[in-house]
Amino acid sequence: MSLLFRHHVRLRATGFLRTAWSPHAAWTSYTFRLASSLAKPPPHKALAEQEQMNDAKRWVQEFKSVEIPRNLVDITFSRSSGPGGQNVNKVNTKATLRCSVTSSWIPQWACTRLRESPHYVRATDSILLTSTAHRSQAQNIEECLRKLHNVIETASSADIRNEASPEQKQRVKALERANKERQKREKMYRSQLKKSRSARPD
Repeated sequence: MSLLFRHHVRLRATGFLRTAWSPHAAWTSYTFRLASSLAKPPPHKALAEQEQMNDAKRWVQEFKSVEIPRNLVDITFSRSSGPGGQNVNKVNTKATLRCSVTSSWIPQWACTRLRESPHYVRATDSILLTSTAHRSQAQNIEECLRKLHNVIETASSADIRNEASPEQKQRVKALERANKERQKREKMYRSQLKKSRSARPD
């Protein structure tokens, strides 16, 4: 039994390889099902209140400092198209990443934004990303994970609004008072105008 075949059998036994395999297959598919190492996002479906936005902001700040584990996404490999040479279309170097929008580690408040992304696939309710920028599978995988990180970070941050400072709150109150005074003057003016019209002789 060849070393490559024994490695294939070991992968099949552990559940890491989910495809009909042959030594001459044009593509190979890997599905990773390990435990998540990312912090679980707050259970907010929308960011309507400042407290919810603060929770979301803390999660995004933590998310920025970590990488998405490879085991949380589905990755397939295939041969790159185009001119040959340097193993570009001779081996399976192209990486294709799929990630469900409803994955538990993705914030619920980001789902709407993710479904507006150009990388969104409606038929599978997932984000689809590919990379052929590098000559190795490992580098293309990292490129796909980096792209996914950017997509999720952008979608998660889109609806976050910073809490107003004391100075900003004072300015808002001043504007509200000025607006009320203006509305009051306009109301009084209209009232006086009506009275003057009704007081005119026939």
